[in-house]
Amino acid sequence: MMTLTQRVDRRSFLKQLAMVAVAMSLSAVCYPAAPGARKKPNIIVILSDDIGFGDISCYGATHVHTPRIDSMAAEGLRFTDAHSDAATCTPSRYALLTGSYAWRRDGIQVLPGDANLLIDPQQPTVASELKSAEYVTGLVGKWHVGLGDGKIDWNGEIKPGPREVGFDEAFFFSATADRVPTVYVQDHHVVNLDPNDPIFVSYGKKIGTDPTGKEDPDLLKMKLSEGHDGTIVDGISRIGFETGGNAARWKDEEMAQTFTAKAVDFIEKNQHKPFFLYFAPSDIHVPRAPAPQFAGKSECGVRCDVIDQLDWSVGQVLDTLKRLHLEEDTLVLFTSDNGPVVNDGYDDGSDRKLDGHKPAGHFRGGKYTIFEGGTTIPLIVRWKGHVKSGVSNALISQVDLLASFATLVHQPVPAGSAIDSQNVLPALLGKSFHGRDSLIEEAQVLAIREGKWKLIDRSQRPGAYPRPAPPANQKDALGDILRAYPTAPLELYDISVDPGEMTNLAAQYPDIVERLRSKLAQTRAVANRNGHSTS
Repeated sequence: MMTLTQRVDRRSFLKQLAMVAVAMSLSAVCYPAAPGARKKPNIIVILSDDIGFGDISCYGATHVHTPRIDSMAAEGLRFTDAHSDAATCTPSRYALLTGSYAWRRDGIQVLPGDANLLIDPQQPTVASELKSAEYVTGLVGKWHVGLGDGKIDWNGEIKPGPREVGFDEAFFFSATADRVPTVYVQDHHVVNLDPNDPIFVSYGKKIGTDPTGKEDPDLLKMKLSEGHDGTIVDGISRIGFETGGNAARWKDEEMAQTFTAKAVDFIEKNQHKPFFLYFAPSDIHVPRAPAPQFAGKSECGVRCDVIDQLDWSVGQVLDTLKRLHLEEDTLVLFTSDNGPVVNDGYDDGSDRKLDGHKPAGHFRGGKYTIFEGGTTIPLIVRWKGHVKSGVSNALISQVDLLASFATLVHQPVPAGSAIDSQNVLPALLGKSFHGRDSLIEEAQVLAIREGKWKLIDRSQRPGAYPRPAPPANQKDALGDILRAYPTAPLELYDISVDPGEMTNLAAQYPDIVERLRSKLAQTRAVANRNGHSTS
């Protein structure tokens, strides 16, 4: 006859056994085993730049042909309601990497090339989570979430940066191809820098004797439409000024090949161990300078030439996986950092050569805008033998990648971090057609999506402490009248029938407006361990 203690111990044992069984069952649902598959899959995230929902032929583009990206969609899952966090690159990349909405913090806007690192090295990231799960982690391409914690010495050790937030290896440029410095950085140092020709950078005033777009427009091989009139490098003037570092400066027409070769090299070098590659091509961001094999070959101008070039880069990655027999061992995700833009500071003729091409597809707006074209982006997941081909309308945000990948590899996310990242792995793997219930979009103002409904509240601005309206006629220290953020009527749209967001239904559905306003306020009130409460 068992004693009371023995019965309790037995019940405890059976309870623990049941919990283990449930955990194993959930694990099987999240990560189905397949013959020959390794325990942990490789993960590749390809984050393109400024690719719109309508820029890929598998999403309906007829003037652009993207056979390699289309092959991913044919062999995997194509999402129709996937979103970047923001309609501009720095906030959306911050959110993707950290699992936290960028609007929770002040100052997360499009950064200059000499800005400091936005991510606290103690803050979990997709890379650090996978590194903790014994992955080799690598960054290749555009970074644009800052470097260092003070004035950057481009001639010395540049840190903190990607290496300090979870990447074992990093080959990148600091911001965008249209900003200085126009050099690559590997880990902590500028590549090919001649110590006898040090590099210096300024975003305030001209330095050095290099010609600029403003002073020497006749030297430009790419004319300007606005701004971008700083130092001329490779025949293209940039935002900001730099001097020195001539041996380290890149050639724009060689950038895609350079980054793609580095991505392929990372895969080859780490093929025998689980790896995570964050491959962030510069294409199709301005300045658009395709390699000769792509220049002038498309139906809709240079912007479409660099879409062809991006498709080639994706193909090189896919071909490498096939050659190394890694297709069934590797989850590949293709997406974009925000919606499309056509004329973005250079007069490259893109706006005059669209010839019917619709970069945002059937959505209104694009990069910089709060309309759906600003954050609704392509998202394709391919994992042969694990993800069935098809189309999903699940609501997904890139902010969810951290929690989803952590679940995939059974890596716990530290409490209080990545507070906006939801585990949508079943949706990403095609096991469910339900993603998240709602998400918030950012483009200088905030909007909330829930199912078919979208509410735009232009009084809601990004930042930890949204500024209230000042008292009437209050003046600042200089005697100028303080002005509140501009306001506008609330906008409610039914995206399912009005993707162009042309018919404001706020007056017809006040209950829905109030519910969504309340939900947005509740989301803002959540405190982040790495920031502040946004209540």
